[in-house]
Formats: sequence, structure tokens, C-alpha cells
Amino acid sequence: MENRQITLFFDKLNNLIRSKTLIKLVLSNQRDHTSDLKSIIISIVALKKGERLNFVFRYKTKDITKNHDIEEALALIKKSLETDFFNADVFSNEETFRLLITSHGKVKIRSNAPAIKAGAGFSHDRMKDRILATQNNIYLRELGILNSGFEVRHDMSDKFLQINKYIELLGPFIRDLDLPEGFHVTDMGSGKGYLTFALYDYLTNILGKKPVMTGVESKKELVNLSNDVASKAGFAGLKFINGTIRTVELDHIDILIALHACDTATDDAIYRGITSGASLIVCAPCCHKQIRKEFHVTNELKSVTKHGILEERQAEIITDGLRALIMEEYGYKTKVFEFISTDHTPKNVMIVGRKISEKPAGREKIMKNIQALKEFYGIKQHYLEKLFINSIG
Repeated sequence: MENRQITLFFDKLNNLIRSKTLIKLVLSNQRDHTSDLKSIIISIVALKKGERLNFVFRYKTKDITKNHDIEEALALIKKSLETDFFNADVFSNEETFRLLITSHGKVKIRSNAPAIKAGAGFSHDRMKDRILATQNNIYLRELGILNSGFEVRHDMSDKFLQINKYIELLGPFIRDLDLPEGFHVTDMGSGKGYLTFALYDYLTNILGKKPVMTGVESKKELVNLSNDVASKAGFAGLKFINGTIRTVELDHIDILIALHACDTATDDAIYRGITSGASLIVCAPCCHKQIRKEFHVTNELKSVTKHGILEERQAEIITDGLRALIMEEYGYKTKVFEFISTDHTPKNVMIVGRKISEKPAGREKIMKNIQALKEFYGIKQHYLEKLFINSIG
């Protein structure tokens, strides 16, 4: 892979490594979308043997970490760009630049002002912004957020900030609840469990509560990994089970969480929360497909929705708007807001519903509002409505 832009990229990268000003390098945009390897995150680490580059190979169900000396690392990066990835994003104190390789082999470099600073968010002045303690935090270490010295790893700083932001957002909602002793929390689609562990930590070690918490995950490998971490952390009230939102058997749910459940899986989660009488339902929807397929706009908005990207965004707004209204129809007070910055993910809306009534006084008005919105966009039925209709039938 000889190219003037490639040579320039590696010269710049080599200089950042030698001057120890590289914060992180991310290889992404898979050449083969069937590959389990999703990305590689690279950062400088100081070992007894000297400076090394730490590689985090991020797969669908696990992370593998390896250290390489500089020459070996540069060769591995070059090979990965030839065979595995199209993009390389470099973050340093001086600048942020990206290498882009097209499927036809064309190469470009784009430079910007620095997007992050080394140690951003973790200086002494920002210690107060940490809700979760890192000292002797076993689960954060086992999940790769912290190193063996219980310090936040540079390449996981964004993830650590996201975890703390999540707790910061949920904290006020949970503190307002009148929860029974041994209340049940269910996290649908818990994945690697970053946020599940963090919430359990917050509930037990900061709020002093004793929840019974269950992470539900369809991938058995992640279930085993998470249960192993929970055991090492001494989290006796936290367990992970194999299952899906629709099929998992649960006795009771006081708090239901479903983050980034794809398309109608979010509706399945909301439905289970409502029918279980959950005091709190927390969702961060993803992949809004169902309503967009149903769109049949014939009014003045047609001149807007004829543009695909605008139709997609309208569909996302209406999908989540109707979800919030349907939750209100069943006695929940809802709030819709930004979960995390779009710098991390474009799917950043969170819907939170708190149970306040079995029969809301304005239910008929809410139902008329739902119907009016559906008629305006030519929507026959929201999937969440269908779930309730089917349960009655």
C-alpha cells in the first residue's frame, strides 16, 4: 500500500508516537462487514520495558488487548489498513486527522483542530464530576475501563464519561421513586454490561439500596462473561441470564431499562414494562423502521418527506413521540431528552416514563392526540398499540 498520502499519514503518526503526544488511534469502517472484528483502538502505554502501543481489538462479543513495540505496531497498523479497515482516526493534543481509503483505493487525509485533550475529564479539577469511584473498582477493571492500577485507560475515557453521564441522568428519577425493599431492576439487552454494572454500583454503594437486578442478553458468551465479572466484584444481587425482551420469563419488574433495542424491540420492552406495572421505564431507542414504512403523507408535509433523510428524521421523531404518548395513556409521566452527545452516537434520545396513575384523567385527550398524529402522517398503527390490542384479543 504505497501512496504519498499513506506515507504522510504514517510520518505524522510516527512523530506523534515518538513525541508521546498521541492520545489514541481508532481503526474502523470494516472492509469485510461479516468480520467479527469491529474496530481497533490504539494508545501509548508506559511499561517497565519502555513505551509500547496498546491494541484493543474490539469484537462483537469481546475485547482482546495486546501490547506491541513501536516498529511492530506500525507494521500491524499498516497491515490492518490494507486488509481490515478503510478509516484511521488519530487524536492528539495538536490536531485530529483522519485517513480515508475508498473501496477503489483512493486515499485522503482530513485534518481538524484537536477534538480531545490527553486526560480530558480526569484531572484533579474534574474529580467531582466522577459519580462512580475508580479505586479498587473491580468491575471497571475487568471490563477494561481501568488498568491494573485502577486508572482510567486513555482509550476508554469516552466510555467512562458515558457511564457517569448515564448515572447522572438516571439518578434523580430513581431517587424520586418509592421503591420496596429488594426491588427488581431488569436491563433488557445488557450487552457487555457496562451500564448494568454501573447502575448496580450506584444503587448499592451510593444510594445504599438492596436491589435484585437482572441483565437479559441474547448472547450466551456475554452472559457468562458478565456473571463472571459480577462474581469477582462481589455483586451478589446482580445476575445475567440468557434471553430476549419478548421471551424472557421474569416474576416482577420495578425498573425496566432497554438501551439501543433495535426498531420494535424498544416497543416490546415498553410493553413489558407497562404490563408489569414498572415504576420506571427507561429506553434509548435505535433503528426506527416500522413507522417510516407506514408513512403515507398526503398533506403539505409531503414536500418535506419526499427527501429521504428528512423523512427518516421525521419518522424517528414521530415514532418516539407516539411512544411517549402511549406511555402517558397508560399512566406514565414521560420525559424525552438527549442521552449522550452525538459525538458518541447519533442514536442519542432517551425516553423515561415514571408511573403516576393507573387511570390518567386526560386519557381520552391523549388518545385523540395519538389518532390525530397518525392521520396526519398516514400511519395505520404504531407497533406498541398493536401489542396492547393483541393482548386484549
